[in-house]
Amino acid sequence: MTTLERPRTVGELKASGFQILPVREEMRKNLIAKLRNGEDIFPGIYGYEETVIPHIVNAILAGQDIIFLGERGQAKSRIIRSLTSLLDDETPALAHCEIAENPFDPITRLGKDILAEKGDAAEITWVPRDQRYGEKLATPDITIADLIGEVDPIKVAEGRYLSDELTIHYGLIPRTHRGIFCINELPDLAERIQVGLLNIMEERDVQIRGYRIRLPVDVFVVASANPEDYTNRGRIITPLKDRYGAQVRTHYPQKIEHEIGIMDAEHHPVPGDFNVTVPDYMKEIIAEISRLARRSPDVNQRSGVSVRASIANYESMLANALRRAIVNGEDEVVPRVSDLPFVIPALMGKVEFETVEEGREDQIVEKLIQGAVVAVFNRYYNLGELEQVVNRFKAGVAVEVGDMTPSSEYVSLASQVEGLQSAVAKAGAGSSAAQVASATEFLLEGLHLNKRLNKDKVGGKIQYRG
Repeated sequence: MTTLERPRTVGELKASGFQILPVREEMRKNLIAKLRNGEDIFPGIYGYEETVIPHIVNAILAGQDIIFLGERGQAKSRIIRSLTSLLDDETPALAHCEIAENPFDPITRLGKDILAEKGDAAEITWVPRDQRYGEKLATPDITIADLIGEVDPIKVAEGRYLSDELTIHYGLIPRTHRGIFCINELPDLAERIQVGLLNIMEERDVQIRGYRIRLPVDVFVVASANPEDYTNRGRIITPLKDRYGAQVRTHYPQKIEHEIGIMDAEHHPVPGDFNVTVPDYMKEIIAEISRLARRSPDVNQRSGVSVRASIANYESMLANALRRAIVNGEDEVVPRVSDLPFVIPALMGKVEFETVEEGREDQIVEKLIQGAVVAVFNRYYNLGELEQVVNRFKAGVAVEVGDMTPSSEYVSLASQVEGLQSAVAKAGAGSSAAQVASATEFLLEGLHLNKRLNKDKVGGKIQYRG
């Protein structure tokens, strides 16, 4: 239906045969269509295809409100905001109303009066799906007025009775009528305010300033909560929890390729005038750092290690590679192992440590980086096949590398050490000097961490020797 063809009055809407469904039925209808067509229901969400998404789909098919429980950085908010894709592109509503009133069945006094006065001549407007979503971050200072409504003294001063429904200034939930409303971090909402949500979610009765108002709000209610907050900092009162039909647990990526997919999709790209190549092993190292942190006894697991940590680390690594390319006048940006120390500031701001010993945090992060490098290295190489390279170093060869060393120096290095060229090629390095440089550092650091090479820091550079 084009803009010109759309009905503009209630009468025209009736004549068109347009059917207005309750929001849950509307979402179910559109979800069924997406499932039948094989469409991606939550594009950009990785690793939930077999765990979280089936539970969400079942809840929507069942017409149940949903509460998401999960640690920070598990895409809870993104999933919730993606639910709007299950709404119609546009839906008709009575014009000149505070909320998106159903043209056939308004719920407020104003909407009913407009329909009674104008009948089929009443104007309608078309509301896009993005305007049918409401969200509120729960904080202890939220009031019933914010969520449900309050008597407006201005309207009382205009001559209306205090008990008149027309004196009400509606809150966020009624204003999301016929849409989706989300409460983020629900346990932080004061318990007395949670009580105020009970009727709005079930009986649809609302009390404002002692006046009981029947307000059958049609809204799909979702909420998010951190399990730690759920049990300690705050709690969800049992009657409210009971009104949510489905409780869905989210999780961190269970496979390294999912973590890498999120990094690739979410990081800020390098300026377009540079040729950027990120070797697979460098992506795996960044992802592995986060995965090791989630298992480390030195990291506070109650606060979690968000995927945002992986994204920030990835961006920091790319930034140092970009700085090197600019300084050395190179047009290719390829991260190296020597860029990894520059992820420390990013990671320090994303995790909480169990230790309080000053300076210990840097050591913990360095240990995580080393653990990630050796884990990825051992996936790519068998130490037995690198004996030729190791023997050359035992014979007295020593090489010097650094994060600002020009890529061209690594090409000559690879040709000088017997077996190094073929080993570098196995890591997937192309013909470019920058890619050879990256693979060479990866190989040398992996051998060092496997105790095949010695490593010394000389000034701002690193020396590998037998």
